[in-house]
Amino acid sequence: MIEYISTATFLALILAIVSFWLPSMMPDSEKLSPYECGFDPLGTARLPFSMRFFLVAILFLLFDLEIALLLPTPWASQLITPSLTMLYASIILLLLTLGFIYEWVMGGLEWAE
Repeated sequence: MIEYISTATFLALILAIVSFWLPSMMPDSEKLSPYECGFDPLGTARLPFSMRFFLVAILFLLFDLEIALLLPTPWASQLITPSLTMLYASIILLLLTLGFIYEWVMGGLEWAE
């Protein structure tokens, strides 16, 4: 038990010491600017986001949730009625595919007009 604690402490100390030596400490003018990402600080800071940005974010969350819903499908196929499990998974995929095709046809996924 004491070996694990001493090893973990030694490793944490080594990593902390190396993290102070490793980064380069020569900042340039771009790094010293308040907007280091290259954002132009001139103009208003209250520009609204495009609704298309929010649409893409919602679609990402929807398809991410779809993966979470379908992840247990292989394990659920070991149940008494695997055909019912596959039917439910197919219905989820069909609804998401139809919604995705609808958004595509209606032009909701076009980033630039």
